[in-house]
Amino acid sequence: MLNIKVLGAGCEACNWVEQQAVAALETLMEEDPSLEATIQHVQDYGEIMKYPVMFTPALVVNEKLVCAGRIPTVEETIAWLREALDGAKAEK
Repeated sequence: MLNIKVLGAGCEACNWVEQQAVAALETLMEEDPSLEATIQHVQDYGEIMKYPVMFTPALVVNEKLVCAGRIPTVEETIAWLREALDGAKAEK
């Protein structure tokens, strides 16, 4: 299970990060259709400050901040999602 959060006020850059995350997730779901995931766009400042974020947009995967202050590539995002999935498998 992947829990993906985009942190930001809803600006164009934040929306791009969300689109990159969706594209990355679609790629992984082609490989494994049983993959479960949620994507949430967090715009509440109080919620954003719960993470070690100095700049938005930011991307959080399974409660781990993986990127902040820039728009990651789809390839980077896929790598972070795979890392999170591998970590979840190792914990079982």
